Amino acid sequence: MALETGQKAPDFTLKTKTAEGLEDVTLRANLGSKQTVLLFFPLAFTGVCTDEMCSVSGALDEYAALDAAVYGISVDSPFAQEGWAQANSISATLLSDFNKEAAAAYDVLYEDLIGLKGVAKRSAFVINKEGDIVYSWSSDDPHNLPSFDEIKAALGGS
Repeated sequence: MALETGQKAPDFTLKTKTAEGLEDVTLRANLGSKQTVLLFFPLAFTGVCTDEMCSVSGALDEYAALDAAVYGISVDSPFAQEGWAQANSISATLLSDFNKEAAAAYDVLYEDLIGLKGVAKRSAFVINKEGDIVYSWSSDDPHNLPSFDEIKAALGGS
């Protein structure tokens, strides 16, 4: 069962691929300065995941207005994520949880999804500036998307 609201969010250090190369991204870098939205998704280059990350990319200004950083997280390599982002105009920051440590810490790993072991469940977490989880959602059905209205409400939006 995914971590619940009221719990402290586990810190992580994950890789993102930028034009300058690989960079580390940590949750602790946001603490005290901005809220954080974590969107775990199963796999790049799949229909529902592409729809989700394209939709989120189109709303990044709304999240920024709510003082929130948004990260899409999957077990894909940062290089695969970069290719997928470029092919689909995804501008949300994508983080590679290739070693499956963050998904395990947030308890959102499938034991088995269509024969694939250790793929992240589609999940969403909102973490306040103090590092507390204020919104938690996870689905065993990879076709289900989180409520982005609920996510924005947890960030203080309407």
